[in-house]
Amino acid sequence: MSGDQESFISHLVELRSRLVRAVGLVLALFVVFIFWPGSGAIYDFLAVPLMSALPEGSKMIATGVITPFMVPMKVTALAAFVVALPFVLYQAWAFVAPGLYENEKRLALPLVVASTVLFLLGMAFCYYFVFGRVFAFIHEFAPKSITPAPDIDAYFSFVLTMFLAFGITFEIPIVVIVLVRMGIVSVDKLKDARPYVIVGAFIVAAVVTPPDVLSQFMLAVPMCILYEAGLFFARFVGVRAKPESEYKTQP
Repeated sequence: MSGDQESFISHLVELRSRLVRAVGLVLALFVVFIFWPGSGAIYDFLAVPLMSALPEGSKMIATGVITPFMVPMKVTALAAFVVALPFVLYQAWAFVAPGLYENEKRLALPLVVASTVLFLLGMAFCYYFVFGRVFAFIHEFAPKSITPAPDIDAYFSFVLTMFLAFGITFEIPIVVIVLVRMGIVSVDKLKDARPYVIVGAFIVAAVVTPPDVLSQFMLAVPMCILYEAGLFFARFVGVRAKPESEYKTQP
């Protein structure tokens, strides 16, 4: 077996090992959360913003036969993944770190930590700030002659979509910093693209959020603010220097 094949196989073995560790922690947390605080309690916590906006005494419904069991299990799995996310990203970082230069390592680790924190902040912002206002806004416009009874599966799908939308949105500063660091685009060009970014933010918000103005506005505005934050911090990040091996020797 050649040296290249041995190196490739060793990388596969390490990748499998780190995947097993990451998945193992998620599964372990999943099992723990089933017993405490329990799948039902986790779903009830997830449903607080919606239930607070509905009339007193309202309840959600489950239209499927196994939906009352499967949906709380899905929510529990989501909670386990969110709690394990820092460890999962650390395993990804530990796998790619040996192939990075020292200056890249110094930047990559803070980016991994910052991206984890920002994603979780995006989910928290969505849960604690956006949901309550959006559900109250929708309830105010609902006809008084109907009794709202949201389906638990549809609610979970909606929450998952919104969590992903806001979590990814909060990664915008990281994307801007990486683009500048890699030398793909300069800060000045990103500033010139600001009008297009604003328009794009509202288009993206209109696609991924419910068809109401408030939720679209509450996603598009943070996107624009985070873009400006990325521009600010990108000023302090220089373009990555090429390693000496990439420079051609002059005759």
